[in-house]
Amino acid sequence: MWWFLGAAILSEVAGTVSLRASEGGRRKKWLIPVAVGYGAAFVLLAKTLGAGMSVGIAYGIWGACGVALTSIAGHYIFHERLSARMAFGIVLIMFGVLCIELGASH
Repeated sequence: MWWFLGAAILSEVAGTVSLRASEGGRRKKWLIPVAVGYGAAFVLLAKTLGAGMSVGIAYGIWGACGVALTSIAGHYIFHERLSARMAFGIVLIMFGVLCIELGASH
């Protein structure tokens, strides 16, 4: 179940990074990885839910991790700005995901 969720997160991030690389659709060769990344992300998220994880937990972790990893990837791949405030936000996201997971285990 966790493997599916991790793969869904990475697929979504790959799709989003590919979308950025496509420069708004002008670089057509990047649109195939966009479609494959997003398609795989939704299939893997469905498998996560089918394996028994609740939708609130799965979607919360998927969304939060996707935002954090996409921001980090944008910084390193496309040299986008990552300020101290943004980095603090990523830390807060990580803390939030931890709280969601710990809260779900009770």
